[in-house]
Amino acid sequence: MKKLAFVIPWFSKEISGGAEIALRDLTQHLAADGVELEILTTCVKAFTSDWGTNYFPLGTEKINGITVRRFWADARAPKAFGALNVKLMAGTRLNRDEETVFLNQMVNSDDLYDYIRLHHEDYGLFVFIPYMFGTTYFGAAAAGDKAVLIPCFHDEAYAHMRCFEYRYSRVKGMAFLSAPESEFAHSLCNLTSVRTEVLGLGVEEIPGDEGRFRQKYGIQAPFILYAGRKETGKKVDLLLRHFARYKLESHSPLKLVLIGGGQIEIPDEVAEDVMDLGFVSRQDKYDAYAAATIFCQPSWYESFSIVIMESWLAKRPVLVSGQCAVTRDFVCRSGGGLYFEDYPTFAGAVERLMHDPDLAKQMGENGHAFVHENFVWSKVTERYRRFFEELCGNSPE
Repeated sequence: MKKLAFVIPWFSKEISGGAEIALRDLTQHLAADGVELEILTTCVKAFTSDWGTNYFPLGTEKINGITVRRFWADARAPKAFGALNVKLMAGTRLNRDEETVFLNQMVNSDDLYDYIRLHHEDYGLFVFIPYMFGTTYFGAAAAGDKAVLIPCFHDEAYAHMRCFEYRYSRVKGMAFLSAPESEFAHSLCNLTSVRTEVLGLGVEEIPGDEGRFRQKYGIQAPFILYAGRKETGKKVDLLLRHFARYKLESHSPLKLVLIGGGQIEIPDEVAEDVMDLGFVSRQDKYDAYAAATIFCQPSWYESFSIVIMESWLAKRPVLVSGQCAVTRDFVCRSGGGLYFEDYPTFAGAVERLMHDPDLAKQMGENGHAFVHENFVWSKVTERYRRFFEELCGNSPE
């Protein structure tokens, strides 16, 4: 199989974010399996940075043994982009001219697109992740019949833009992280001529130590754990409101532990019961999973959710939003937890898991078995390798 190029808006050794970590881990495992590949990206530092500011030096570097090629990001008009982004976030659909402005003022790199066109024959495929950025939209156009997407679709305003439906109905292949993501993508785009497959992601099993976590952070009470960006887009504000009401009504000793970046306002009435630990080490994160009574993923918009898989590897039950088709599907298929639709179902699920330790233990074990059956890296790597080989016209070995 000819060399693969993976294209992402930003990339670094310390990268954070679901799609970014997915790409990092997938490329590392494919490379370890003997697949020749490179990562093409811009000089922008990260999602949270100014998308028109070039932070990293132009050129190539090796990250974990993989060649990373960086290209200058284009100048942009952030105010024009911001005004349209506000409309999208409010649920207002953009017209075609507005969509054009939105895409042109996204993170983009004409130098990257020129490189893809110039070196089209040097690569077997150009694999783009995630769907909504200029590097994917314009990069896929430059790659033509070699464009493949790992889109990370979920039901948000951006996904319904007409420009994406047009462009992504013409790519060579799409790899989905879950069955609900695949179903949603087929409702958005005409994929009759696109090779599609649900391939998932792999998850590393790293043993956690409950006692070490409790001693280091001085937390002895039972607690709900949330891991991820602390922002309203992830519905952490909703989790905080539900938790505050639950504490008021139940007088439970239960605490809420938050780990990850970002900032969010914590209600005064539960300020002493919510511990925001910020960024923690990878080992501390796995220790936190092991110590948690319940892991909660309140987000409505997920295409996979590595954190619930990591929690299951620690044999902890998970509580997810019923508004998220992907995480709800995982919970229902695995028997690894519960989902909530509103405050009463949230409180009921917490009570059930708190006061029925046998059920909580069984759900954690169910989740553990589900991950091992579907998402260990050896199995996932083989699925992706075969998918890419078939798209390249190679017969799998």
